[in-house]
Amino acid sequence: MRKITKIDIITRPEKLEELKEALNAIAVTGMTVTQVFGCGLQKGHTEVYRGQEVHVTLLPMVKIEVVVCEVPVEKVVDTAKRVCRTGKVGDGKIFVYPLENAVRIRTGEEGDIAIMDPKS
Repeated sequence: MRKITKIDIITRPEKLEELKEALNAIAVTGMTVTQVFGCGLQKGHTEVYRGQEVHVTLLPMVKIEVVVCEVPVEKVVDTAKRVCRTGKVGDGKIFVYPLENAVRIRTGEEGDIAIMDPKS
């Protein structure tokens, strides 16, 4: 069984479509996308709402989760860094985790075969 790795990419919402296309181009076919809110170094910003200043500390981001065993982790990370980098605070973070197991519910397949495209 090959090593299975989960990669979480948290970045700006406007980078989502470009990132999806770039990941598909390197054969990453499955992903989970979630709208999230968070703050890091930028510490939010101030907006005026109905005449009152409001400090917004949690900013909208997207979280893209991918699990790979065939595509090299470094290739996924390098692609995400290239696509998501603007050079400004708030570009996001990438987290890499080893996975112990994966199970395809429909067939009961476990391990690396559970995340691979059955057509390949």
